[in-house]
Amino acid sequence: MDKTAADKDIIQGRAGGKGLYEALAEYGGSDFYPYHMPGHKRNKDAGEMAAYFGIDITEIDGFDDLHHAEGILKCAQERAGRLYGAEETFYLVNGSTCGVLAAVMTATERGSEILLARNCHKSVYHAAILQELKPHYYYPPLLGEYGICDGVDAGAVDSLLAKYPACKTVVITSPTYEGIVSDVKAVADVVHRHDGILIVDEAHGAHFGLDDSIPDSAVACGADLVVHSLHKTLPSMTQTALLHVQGDKVDRRRLKDYLGMLQTSSPSYVMMAAMDCCVRYVEEHGPERFAYMRRQYESFCTKISNCKYIRIGKMADLSEKRHYLADWDIGKLVIFVRHPSMNGPQLYHILREKYRLQMEMAAADYVVAIMTIMDTKEGWQRLADALCEIDDRIEEENAVGMAGMEPSPVHGAEWPAAESVMTPAAAFRSSREKTALSKAQGRICAEFVDLYPPGVPVLVPGERISRDTLTHMEEYLQAGLKVQGVSAEGEIAVLIQGV
Repeated sequence: MDKTAADKDIIQGRAGGKGLYEALAEYGGSDFYPYHMPGHKRNKDAGEMAAYFGIDITEIDGFDDLHHAEGILKCAQERAGRLYGAEETFYLVNGSTCGVLAAVMTATERGSEILLARNCHKSVYHAAILQELKPHYYYPPLLGEYGICDGVDAGAVDSLLAKYPACKTVVITSPTYEGIVSDVKAVADVVHRHDGILIVDEAHGAHFGLDDSIPDSAVACGADLVVHSLHKTLPSMTQTALLHVQGDKVDRRRLKDYLGMLQTSSPSYVMMAAMDCCVRYVEEHGPERFAYMRRQYESFCTKISNCKYIRIGKMADLSEKRHYLADWDIGKLVIFVRHPSMNGPQLYHILREKYRLQMEMAAADYVVAIMTIMDTKEGWQRLADALCEIDDRIEEENAVGMAGMEPSPVHGAEWPAAESVMTPAAAFRSSREKTALSKAQGRICAEFVDLYPPGVPVLVPGERISRDTLTHMEEYLQAGLKVQGVSAEGEIAVLIQGV
């Protein structure tokens, strides 16, 4: 092959069925000089990050345009769609948040009504503000023993849609941050009977449907729009995600228009290459990696089963023949501690400071560890060994001394249904002021108040602040949980009275 022909293959990125990364690497190693963005010009003297600049390009000849994909990016997105069985799949370089915003704004008309599961991520609420929607809420029931939200009950959704017939869009989160999986097929059937569109925020379930040992993806269960965060549970870079669309209920032209508005006009080829590499890796190695993960999980559970005070949610579920509404993702280890001398934030602190194990989050009486097909045997064993050792020492040592903080009794994930006084959009546009939590009862909340992670609102703008809600917030703060929307001085934003 002559040099001209070889160069053409490089810039087209299609020679031999190459993936995006391989095409970028070949182009970066070629003698093409970049008289174009980015400004680092692939110069190896451009500072500490220069090693990564070789594959960082802009939309040049042969490398397609994400917003009008016709070549290598079109092929890459189609490859991702085939992996999940989706009719059409879009790359998201602004994370799942961008996909959620685009999905909600596509499926609704400005000022219309929408049904949201109350434990949706705050990005869903942001979409409601941008579209000036009037939300109605489905409050998931609690798993009594665990104090966390169960899955979505299709029957309850059916009743709510009958009560609010103007709601033609429903948004649920499955799996939840704690790994609870809803019966998406049953919910989709209900929503479609009401001639509605179902959006599933499956950000934490990008691995769903890729192996028989884990739950089916919402794509296969009939949802109309599904969002996946590749980076959360699969080997991809932070901020990489996918949006899948199915059926004829979604206006796809409108969806593409919103994605064009909400995503950067200069998408990162490094991120897009990471997504393509992730899809290719799962295609090639998925079966063996998922089988490996299952073996490690079972070995982990066997070892932890001897613990007296520390329990794993899924493991307890299996041993007690749980009969709740939902399934549980084994990739989310919800590690409960059941002893009055220790709570979730303390366990989180001990694991981090003493054992150098960084958990994903801490809640009232549990911590969450995210496990994926890329976790090593050492990673599984270190966590199991640490938990067994902590369990052995709970009665032998003062847990307060180990953790360096006082244990505090706190509620689980339960929160009272809030009184909505105005739409989130109307409250967002209103004048506001700060007030102390002690003086906030009865006032109208002006900003989101949420536990982060996962970013689920305790209060939404436009809702009246009740005594029960304040009690929950105070207990969260005392327990050392992160409550966004409450300042370090203990103040909260409220609407100015009389305005």
